[in-house]
Amino acid sequence: MKLQWKGGSRIGAAGAAVLSGVLTLSGCGSSGGADTAAAPSSAAAGAHTSGGIACGKAATLQASGSTAQQYAMKYWIKSYTHACPDTRINYTGNGSGAGQDDFLAGRTAFAGSDSPMTADQVDQSKKACSGSGHAIHLPMVGGPIAVGFNLPGVDRLVLDAPTLAKIFDSRITKWNDPSIAQLNKGVKLPPTAIQQFHRSDSSGTTDNFTSYLAEAAPDAWTYGHGKEWAAHGGRSAKGSSDLAAQVQRTQGAIGYFELPYAVARMIHTVSVDTGAPAPVDPNVIAASQAIAGAKTVDTGNDLMLTLDYGTKAPGAYPIDVVTYEIVCDKGNKSSTWPATKAFLTYMASQKGQENLTFQGYATLPAKVVDKVRSEIGGLS
Repeated sequence: MKLQWKGGSRIGAAGAAVLSGVLTLSGCGSSGGADTAAAPSSAAAGAHTSGGIACGKAATLQASGSTAQQYAMKYWIKSYTHACPDTRINYTGNGSGAGQDDFLAGRTAFAGSDSPMTADQVDQSKKACSGSGHAIHLPMVGGPIAVGFNLPGVDRLVLDAPTLAKIFDSRITKWNDPSIAQLNKGVKLPPTAIQQFHRSDSSGTTDNFTSYLAEAAPDAWTYGHGKEWAAHGGRSAKGSSDLAAQVQRTQGAIGYFELPYAVARMIHTVSVDTGAPAPVDPNVIAASQAIAGAKTVDTGNDLMLTLDYGTKAPGAYPIDVVTYEIVCDKGNKSSTWPATKAFLTYMASQKGQENLTFQGYATLPAKVVDKVRSEIGGLS
């Protein structure tokens, strides 16, 4: 089933399915920027298989990080703990940077991050991984970063990378600016002031969004990329959920967040002019097409993807994110590793991956998922 979010205002049958899934899963945890997903537990020991899911030894897992995968994580936790009720999994969506810090400090069994650790962080991870182990990255889920806007009377909006760069650098400040009008001929744009919103926390979503601006509009965006917001002006919010809420309630607003947050709040989204024959809408099919062109960097047990943010391929949406689960290649905590390994195995399995489009996520290339499954089997 396909998710189509066209012009930001029309939800087709597949979009409705995604929206339904998001609303159902939101009951599994709070909806704030630092969401926590959890499930009940009961005392037990040993491993077993239930409903096609192999359960690890009973344990309580603490994990944190990426808000991009928040809806996927709620789905995974709900499904896994339904089959394996003796395991409790607490995932706090506090941002990729905070998730990496938690893992490096030994507070969590794994971290979710939308941007890879630096070489210095990997070296630092040797303190958290026993027996000369170190942190590795397992790509688990992908998806489009939507650029949401709130402009009454405008249902469809087309922007390109240079214009987005100037908007988010506070150099274009009115919605009827000639640069925007040129891309939206025939659209009546009001002189409303642009209210630009960005993340206040250390964010992999910010890293990927600014990577797109830096690669697709290098002359207009001079800040490079990073998890910390560096441009001028604008207003900030912590986490994708809070940022989406600010855009929803603020007239003239624009901000960036993963597609499920836009769908859940019915926020209009920007169609991106990439230079292809037609502007591209943010949807899982268009994101999957772009991610399929990613280059893989495979070093030992580590597996990372390099996205082509400057793609001009027809139908490929360029502003995407891949979320990694970060664990040790060896030396994971013995008390929780059997449960962690079983949970990661389920996440990467066909059963764990097959319904992610209903949550608003894109498919990773089959060869990447196959490699992840193989790597998990060899970790300790």
